Amino acid sequence: MKKLVCVAGPTGSGKTALGIEIAKEFNGEIISADSMQIYRELNIGTAKPAREEMQGIPHHLIDIVEPDGEFSVKEFVDLANEKIDDITLRGKLPIVVGGTGLFISSLIDNVQFSDGEADEALRQELSEIAEKKGASYLHEMLKEIDYESYLRLHPNNVRRVIRAIEVYKTTGITMTEQIKNSKNIPPAFSLAYFGLNTDREIIYDRINKRVDIMMEKGLLEEVISLKEKGYSTRNKSMQAIGYKELLLHLSGKLTLDEAVDLIKQESRRYAKRQLTWFRRDERIKWIDIKECNTVLKQMNAVRECIKAL
Repeated sequence: MKKLVCVAGPTGSGKTALGIEIAKEFNGEIISADSMQIYRELNIGTAKPAREEMQGIPHHLIDIVEPDGEFSVKEFVDLANEKIDDITLRGKLPIVVGGTGLFISSLIDNVQFSDGEADEALRQELSEIAEKKGASYLHEMLKEIDYESYLRLHPNNVRRVIRAIEVYKTTGITMTEQIKNSKNIPPAFSLAYFGLNTDREIIYDRINKRVDIMMEKGLLEEVISLKEKGYSTRNKSMQAIGYKELLLHLSGKLTLDEAVDLIKQESRRYAKRQLTWFRRDERIKWIDIKECNTVLKQMNAVRECIKAL
């Protein structure tokens, strides 16, 4: 089986730094599993690693979609598998790093995707519900149908929430069950899977500081530039945390301080959802970043597992 290392965890936990250190020591290349770093021009708000931060390590599946483009989980799995094959054939170690749990689990579980039949009338009806009653109302509808999909999908990801409801309404089977039923191919990877986490208060404090740093780096100016190019919350990319809140500020609906506070609040909520997702996976070896508070200490915690692949 192909060797694969995965580094996951909530936003702000230090996944990027650990992934790069693993790649440096084990002759690896990184495949991003971040559903927002795929978008070009969304740099600061997605915490996209800068060139100097990459330390010469090749990074894949970053900057591959225009801000007005779409990108599915199936596309991620297909592209990630292509990159894993290529990296492996070149005698290097593929390392998947990111916080989008659905991307990672779909990849390592060999999920086979089937789009099924589309119901345009139902989609239109659900879109109108979202417009009239709000994305959160639609998200709560999904909770009654498919709780696991409710947990993994952000309320603002209206397109995918609609798709999850549509799948159930048209087939009578939830998207969660369809994914589980599709896992009929044996595992393709010899896997070392690590998760970074610590006390919630520490994660939340790191998130708050991270947002302040993003603002200092020019996140507002980045959003202004994207808005001037015609991008808006009609685009999936601009529904990302940090972007949609600052668009509300630019439209006069929030003060800048209110927008920044909302970014921090939404980021903390997202981290909570990420942990809910990852904690269900018993394959993950958890590393407490309070105890292993340097990358070198984290490397000591992962080294033997990777060597054993």
